Amino acid sequence: MSNAMTAEPAERVYAGILLTSLAYILFSSQDAAIKLLVVGISVWQVMFFRSVVVLAGCFASGGATLFRDAARSPIVKPMLLRSVLTLLAWLCYYTAAKYLQLAEMTTIYFAAPIIVTTMSVFILHEKVPLLRWGAVVLGFIGVFIACDPAKLGLTMPILLVLAAAFFWALAIVLLRKTALQERTIIQLVLNNVFFLVAAGVPMIFVWQTPSLYELILLVTVGALGGAAQLALFAGMKHAAASVIAPFEYTSLIWAFIFGYLIWHDIPRPEVFVGAALIIFAGLLVIGGEQIRRRG
Repeated sequence: MSNAMTAEPAERVYAGILLTSLAYILFSSQDAAIKLLVVGISVWQVMFFRSVVVLAGCFASGGATLFRDAARSPIVKPMLLRSVLTLLAWLCYYTAAKYLQLAEMTTIYFAAPIIVTTMSVFILHEKVPLLRWGAVVLGFIGVFIACDPAKLGLTMPILLVLAAAFFWALAIVLLRKTALQERTIIQLVLNNVFFLVAAGVPMIFVWQTPSLYELILLVTVGALGGAAQLALFAGMKHAAASVIAPFEYTSLIWAFIFGYLIWHDIPRPEVFVGAALIIFAGLLVIGGEQIRRRG
């Protein structure tokens, strides 16, 4: 399995990098919209509406046949496991958000790409070159510098974010495994059917009628989340998990951009230093791929 993954054509690897980078731009846009929403709407309601919008788009694209194919898919069970892990990551992350600063949360959560790279060795049996390990570590250093966190200690909110990073990393590794076995849109349907059911029950008890503004934001979250999942699932078909892991760090850059545009947050000088390291880490992966293939 490792040989097949490391021998993928350069065009496929670069397509995977491009698609996953696009996915993280969309995810960052979605998170900005969610940050605006959770002031008055519960996370359960946001997840439910997001799934409704995504599934409506899937139905418009493939009709009832698509949903029948999804129900008969051989990856139903692995996708269910992955969806549970993603849900756990969401719940841990947004519960901790009540108690930690964004800088603290971001720094801890971006341990995920390192966990992804490590797990890709033991679970997917991928061969991770030293240069790629260096890119992952360099990206994390960039995140650390950009956020400049205080000495935190192991409080419950911090443990929740670490748990979120672990659950998300494991979900990403499992996604790589299932991405090669099924069509991207089938994975999208299965993932969002689970979220629809999982969020539907608790939403009954926390329902709040959205205003027109909130309704527009809910639809926007669904559109952005669906497009992001589609890009991420497709990207996983093209490149190894350890190749694309460092590109998750680009979410931090977009988070600061959206923070400035929406909330007028002014990044500190350290942010620009960290962002430069994050970008360089991504370029290091691309350069490493070129060198490896020429050799």
